[in-house]
Amino acid sequence: MDALSHLISGFGIALQPLNLGLAVFGVATGTFVGMLPGIGPINAIAILIPITFASGMPPESALILLVGIYYGSQYGNSISTILLNVPGTASAVVTAIDGHAMTKDGRAGQALAVSAVASFVGGTLSIFALVLLAPVLSNWAIRFGPAEYFALMVFAFSALSSFSGGSVVRALASTGFGLWLATIGLDPNSAIPRYTFGSIQLLDGMDFVVVTIGLFAVSEVFVLLSDTRMGEAAADVTGKAAIAWKELLATTWTMLRSAALGFGVGVLPGAGGTIASFLAYSTEERLAGESGDFGNGDIRGVAAPEAANNAAANGALIPLLTLGVPGSGTTAVLLGALLGLGITPGPLLLTEEPDLFWGLAASMYVGNAFLLLLNLPLVGVFVRALTLPRWVLIPGVSALAFVAVYAVNASSFDLLLMTGFGVVGFGMRRFGFPLAPVVLGLVLGPLMEKNLRRAMALSGGEVGVLFDSPIAVTLWILAFVSFIAPIGFRWARFRSTRG
Repeated sequence: MDALSHLISGFGIALQPLNLGLAVFGVATGTFVGMLPGIGPINAIAILIPITFASGMPPESALILLVGIYYGSQYGNSISTILLNVPGTASAVVTAIDGHAMTKDGRAGQALAVSAVASFVGGTLSIFALVLLAPVLSNWAIRFGPAEYFALMVFAFSALSSFSGGSVVRALASTGFGLWLATIGLDPNSAIPRYTFGSIQLLDGMDFVVVTIGLFAVSEVFVLLSDTRMGEAAADVTGKAAIAWKELLATTWTMLRSAALGFGVGVLPGAGGTIASFLAYSTEERLAGESGDFGNGDIRGVAAPEAANNAAANGALIPLLTLGVPGSGTTAVLLGALLGLGITPGPLLLTEEPDLFWGLAASMYVGNAFLLLLNLPLVGVFVRALTLPRWVLIPGVSALAFVAVYAVNASSFDLLLMTGFGVVGFGMRRFGFPLAPVVLGLVLGPLMEKNLRRAMALSGGEVGVLFDSPIAVTLWILAFVSFIAPIGFRWARFRSTRG
């Protein structure tokens, strides 16, 4: 009952004209940037963060805008995936399997429609779970001390590095790079410069906006410039995307199962939408058995990953808001934005900043409803936006990146640093090094160091304090399992192919 009364008060905040407009603008912007391959929510959020700082808007309003972009982009990714077979993110790869097959079969409208409905179902159900479980997890998290927080962050790094795709060694190297970036600047205890190489500009450390925009947006410009291959033509989709009620009802249980699974996976730090979409797809494929046509345009092959992906995106907000631990690169950027707004995520957030949490939860209901109303009739408009020529897209992304970074500190040094990180990000992408662990390391590095030092100080330097409590031991076990699980899966797959 308390949650219901708090949610009602949250709707009073969410329906204020400013917050309502920001929620609508956020999900619309998120949909647009999500469907442009390579732009993604990280870049859009990073570019808008300085604007929210400079505008002086209340923290809850700024978060409503940024989170609206976050979950709005989850549906936007499916548009380019289904129509062009160009997934904007790793989590959209699964949607491409049956989604693009439906497009080639002349059923692009049905694919886009079921994607919109599945996104709405997954997002809405996960918001219910967010409202019900976040207070419980917040109360439980009060038992976390510095040792538990340190173990939790190790688990987050292990999970994100292991499940980020590709080589685990490369993912760990990216994590190490991010942690090293976090040490640049003045030592928090002794105020001794670390890795500043005599530069006064680096004494304050690495600005996460500079690093994030450089690694993602600028490196994407370099990728676009170096990639001269032409993509497939967009499908000719006009008017409203239509789907028969019979087809929609046939996917109902698929959406519900996938939403539940996706939310559960999303709550785990580091797992995210990629793992959720793969698990949901494989689960529905096994349940369908011989009656399914997965891989050749089965509509359930679109509904399952889309519901799971959107539910996982909202589930990832629980560890972010109640524990201060992001579960993905995008939520890592959101964590940096919260800290910049003077908000410290953690167990006390719901009691110290109730307007922020409950206003955000209510705004997500409004945003999800608007997403459904927006995306069903405007598919044709989105398709035309995908035909933007690269001579428009590349200068536009570059201009936004430079303006956003310069607006933070009005520093030409930041522009040079951003360009340098763009070159580094381009090289990392070409050699298969994931970028998300770098952002996670940069954002969580200072918190990890702070909790480790605090735990050592409280124990008089005894390392055993890191393994004293049952919570800490459980998190260390989860970190170890999440690290070796992908290696075990690959070894088992290798043995099965050899056998």
